[in-house]
Amino acid sequence: MAATVVRYLRSVGSPTSAATAAAREPSRIDALPRPDLRAVGEDERAPVSPAEFRAVLGNFASGVTVITAPGADGADGPAGFACQSFASLSLDPPLVTFMVARTSTTWPRIARAGVFCVNILGAEQGGLCRSFAVSGADKFAGVAHTPAPATGSPQLDAVPAWIDCRIHAVHTGGDHLIVVGRVEAMGAAGEGAPLLFHKGRFGRLAD
Repeated sequence: MAATVVRYLRSVGSPTSAATAAAREPSRIDALPRPDLRAVGEDERAPVSPAEFRAVLGNFASGVTVITAPGADGADGPAGFACQSFASLSLDPPLVTFMVARTSTTWPRIARAGVFCVNILGAEQGGLCRSFAVSGADKFAGVAHTPAPATGSPQLDAVPAWIDCRIHAVHTGGDHLIVVGRVEAMGAAGEGAPLLFHKGRFGRLAD
């Protein structure tokens, strides 16, 4: 809900509009620095090292998505990034979630739009994922897409499934943000194997 997003944006010091919140329009923010959220003090030793954390969690295979959003107020082009931390959250109401690094330069653009589309990638779309995993490049160059029906977020061509959402809530989670989206529209081709990510590499389901 827009009011929830406005409360989050205020908590991190971003400007909001009371009139906008009252009208329940998507929130617009500036790309401000993220506040420090260290859970382990400088004088403490973390229970596990980052390398060990990544190595162990890499054993969990996940699907791969591209999160996209339209340019806010037509001021800039569409935004998007590759994301493996996506999951369904609630059936009633229909909610999904993804996690994004607090240092992400793409997230503020999605927050300004107030909407996003989850593009679930197929087994042959590893190259598409890589193009959205880079920083500073035109990620949409040569990528065919159409506006998703509810929010106008880029719906990438030939993806097995897509989920069109409005930002419902944003929570802090260490060095990441937990973004909850309320599903407004969705669709699936109903065929094709998913793209998987496991131990730092792409994979696919064995027949």
